[in-house]
Amino acid sequence: MPSIIYSKWFNWFAIGSFFLCGLWSLLTQEPYLLVVPFIVITAFPLFQFIVTKTEQLYWLLLVVLPLSTEYNFTPSLGLDLPDEPLLIILSITVFASILYQPAQYKFIFASPIFRFIIALLTWMFISLYYAPNQWLALKYILAKSWYILPLVLLTALIHQRSSNFRKTSLYICIPMLLMVVQALIRHAFYGFDFVAIKKTMGPFFRNHVNYSAMLVCLLPIGLLIHQFTHPLRTKKLIEIGLGIAFIGLFFAYSRGAWLALIIGMMAYWFIKKNILGKTILIGMITIFIAFVALINNNRFMRLAPEHDQTIFHENFSEHLNATIGLKDISNAERIHRWVAGVRMVAEKPWTGFGANSFYNNYQPYTAAPFKTWVSNNPENSTVHNYFLLIAIEQGIPALLLFTGFFIYLLLLSQQLYHQFQNNYYRAISLGLGIMLLMIASLNFTSDLIETDKIGGLFWLAAGILISLKHHQQIEKEALAG
Repeated sequence: MPSIIYSKWFNWFAIGSFFLCGLWSLLTQEPYLLVVPFIVITAFPLFQFIVTKTEQLYWLLLVVLPLSTEYNFTPSLGLDLPDEPLLIILSITVFASILYQPAQYKFIFASPIFRFIIALLTWMFISLYYAPNQWLALKYILAKSWYILPLVLLTALIHQRSSNFRKTSLYICIPMLLMVVQALIRHAFYGFDFVAIKKTMGPFFRNHVNYSAMLVCLLPIGLLIHQFTHPLRTKKLIEIGLGIAFIGLFFAYSRGAWLALIIGMMAYWFIKKNILGKTILIGMITIFIAFVALINNNRFMRLAPEHDQTIFHENFSEHLNATIGLKDISNAERIHRWVAGVRMVAEKPWTGFGANSFYNNYQPYTAAPFKTWVSNNPENSTVHNYFLLIAIEQGIPALLLFTGFFIYLLLLSQQLYHQFQNNYYRAISLGLGIMLLMIASLNFTSDLIETDKIGGLFWLAAGILISLKHHQQIEKEALAG
């Protein structure tokens, strides 16, 4: 009976809203007002669908993550479709769920990962107050929020069930494998030419850097799927898929991704030997000494390229030789922007220039000897070092917070690997540690955490680590009992 009464009221409401909006549209001569009743009528059924199908929408998000494409509605407003609308919808659902059933998120709120995230968001709001363009900074915070809520909180919640780890791996890796297959087929028509790789990425990836970065980061996950697959025939199919992925990585012609693969192999050994913390410390000391040495007596000026010799090489072997000699256009332009970035940090070390502000502010801080043929920056790209980008836009405190957060994730993955008794969870912890160190490597020469692909994997890994820590606590209690 209540549903019949509700149905009658809903029908009358629908007719009334359509009549009123139609009349209003005639009086004001605004045809767009006719859209309002359709939005009002579909809002409640859509909300019901989202609430009851939240987990299904989450799995859909993982499937479309490698398939999404960038679309600019206006010069200043762009979204990654279809994954970003799904992220927004799931963020609203998670927020409502926290208000309605906060108890189920208790283990997440108690996690140091969640506390790190709160600290990062808090500093974002502080830097927002000092940002010259507060609207751009606010858009950045909103975008970061709708990545964190579903990919960290909802991921941690969903992965309380052990079977969902395998599901997550398959739902991301299979679509990515399809992307590799289509890229290789398209690239074959160009004879696997170095320059032609750019023509095979669209519309799914902006360039070969984004493509190869996601591919190399998913390789340890693919190896995990292979490790825990038992039917021999299925195992053979996975081996074929891994072979295709390695071929795709080779023909992506991305030096950063190849380096990340080597670092991933090293990470496997570091985590196994339980020396990841010492390695990170040595790495940070080395970077600090190198930085001090470069700025002392302006030694960094020796890295200035020969402008007319620093060009784009269409032959890949020449491209590699130019890389070794620091004469290739991409690395020379990186140094050009890094010099500007360091000067910007020195100018505003505490609160930075505001989120999304690098491109609009960096040119006055550049050094003329480092300019290249592409220094006019037609792509509107940023500094090509995510850690430096954070310091530029949000200040040194944000850099310290984020670096501390990243190191905590890496050390937690190592800790879980050595503390778990369950081999399944041990392997997942190891795979996540390898992937995270690869992401760190890639972001020293890029800002891929700001993209939906690598950014999605990074925040997804943070959510899975929360759930793994929860499983480890349950295991510890069970062993104690």
